[in-house]
Amino acid sequence: MTDTAQALFTAPDTADFRAAMGTFPTGVTLLTSGSGNDTIVMTLNSLTSVSLDPLLLLVSVKKDGRMRPRVAAAGSFAVSILSEEQQDLSTEFARPDRPEGGIAMQRLRATEGVTGNAVVPAATAAFECLLEDEVEVGDHVLLIGRVAVIHRGEPGARPLLFHRGRYARLPYAREAA
Repeated sequence: MTDTAQALFTAPDTADFRAAMGTFPTGVTLLTSGSGNDTIVMTLNSLTSVSLDPLLLLVSVKKDGRMRPRVAAAGSFAVSILSEEQQDLSTEFARPDRPEGGIAMQRLRATEGVTGNAVVPAATAAFECLLEDEVEVGDHVLLIGRVAVIHRGEPGARPLLFHRGRYARLPYAREAA
């Protein structure tokens, strides 16, 4: 690196990184492990399609968080994509003191899926996954799931978005009368 290039280069800090990443709009999901009295739930926006053959997706969770050991022990998880009408659930399950167990199931109006994990029937879509792999990266772990079941929500449901640190909505053109 030249002296000029090195003088211009400064390593980005966490605040800059978060602000820049905030310009990328994302959907909002709930990650669940277990059902009934064993339910734990967290809000996340790190859902990525990985492969079509086999069907794989990934989510990212804190390495030292409470979700990772539960998913690892169960060998499965579910992800429900929230609609605009479910913003309150996103906020509630993003808190450190979020509900667990039967109370979480009631709040979500969740059902137990085929994999034994809570699924939100009113979500725009939900995926039940078998844990395919875990990859530690920095302070997070990528949980790669093999999609076992897909639940489709209401066809006209509008997804909940997050952009620049706040909830957002997709603009929709008015339908012709």
